[in-house]
Amino acid sequence: MRNDILLSPGERSGNIKIPSSKSAVHRLLICAALGKERVWLQFDGLSKDIAATAACLQALGAEIRIEENTITVAPIETSVKNALLPCGESGSTLRFLLPVAGALEAEGTFKMEGRLPERPMQVYEELLHTHGMEIRRCGDALHFSGRLKSGEYPVPGNISSQYFSGLLMALPLLQDDSRIVAERTPESAPYIRMTEDALALSGIAFWEKGETEWAIPGRQRFALPSRLSAEGDWSNAAFFLCMGALSEKGVTVGGLNLSSSQGDREIVELLIRFGAEVDLLPAENTVTVRKRDLCPMVIDAAAVPDLVPVLSVLCCGACGESRIVNAGRLRLKESDRLATTAKLIASLGGEAEEQPDGLVIHGSGTLRGGIADSYNDHRIAMSAAVAACLCRESVTVTGAQCVEKSYPAFWDDYGRCSG
Repeated sequence: MRNDILLSPGERSGNIKIPSSKSAVHRLLICAALGKERVWLQFDGLSKDIAATAACLQALGAEIRIEENTITVAPIETSVKNALLPCGESGSTLRFLLPVAGALEAEGTFKMEGRLPERPMQVYEELLHTHGMEIRRCGDALHFSGRLKSGEYPVPGNISSQYFSGLLMALPLLQDDSRIVAERTPESAPYIRMTEDALALSGIAFWEKGETEWAIPGRQRFALPSRLSAEGDWSNAAFFLCMGALSEKGVTVGGLNLSSSQGDREIVELLIRFGAEVDLLPAENTVTVRKRDLCPMVIDAAAVPDLVPVLSVLCCGACGESRIVNAGRLRLKESDRLATTAKLIASLGGEAEEQPDGLVIHGSGTLRGGIADSYNDHRIAMSAAVAACLCRESVTVTGAQCVEKSYPAFWDDYGRCSG
């Protein structure tokens, strides 16, 4: 296992096939476990978060076998009691499966790690309690029991899209019809569309009204196709695409669905706005990005929070002041990503000012290099690798193994890009 890693400075170029979307695999695994028949899911790249979802579904009664690039899922048949669900640091796993466990009338405990016990869920827990679940926190353990009930679910629009996705996957299992009503259009709405895509693929009926209401009939059963594959991950592709924006020769990333519902597909438009050269080849599922003069800009992060660390690094390559706005939720991730992104840039000789809900980056077109702490955050570690492309001196990334949370092969793929 890598701990610290030394990166040479300067541009990188090459061709990378990106692993499967973590967000898509989470959803497809859950839909498969809630179905009628066995499902074979083809995917590339088993991350810690996906392993956590698989382990929790097993604890709930699914039979899951992982062999090379295939996950086989036999669905849950009976309700379980005293289940131990090891969700690790995966907020997606916990937030998706908590209401699902209630819909299945399961009882047990989610075991949390890292910063996950500190991340807020009070609104979610109160909503589920109002609808029949008993939820109790004790340190890093979250105990649950009780049967989730049908009804109307009023949800604030400024909370994680994962709450909406968890409800959308749980409510079709209930005996009666339900409705989700958001106070306003939810943040990170593209992630909700990914859930809707998975539901539609599973044959689940629902009706959406104006991006703030969902009507979900009860007494439904999921029915995914028996064999399917997960598309490439735009969130992880963004790191290599941003490397391409700092490279004369460029970087080509393959395995991407150019019409995907993934919100982080927005990286393409953002790179064009930065001034990079972007070539799209939908027939080949590839994107190639090359360096051009980058311009500073204002980035609204409300719909693309996961891109903020790497976009902030890219802002260092644009001479002038750039701003990241509407990014307050990043303080509640694996690290406080506004603070750790600013510290990353400063540690490598750049200048970034932390704001309550964003960052101000004063780009000079280059960075010095030095020691970059990952803060045990996979997106900070991978952003440090992109920052090395701007550096005049080498970069040491400490705690580099944290990329295993989402992209275990990242350092190997990075090494395939030549200097």
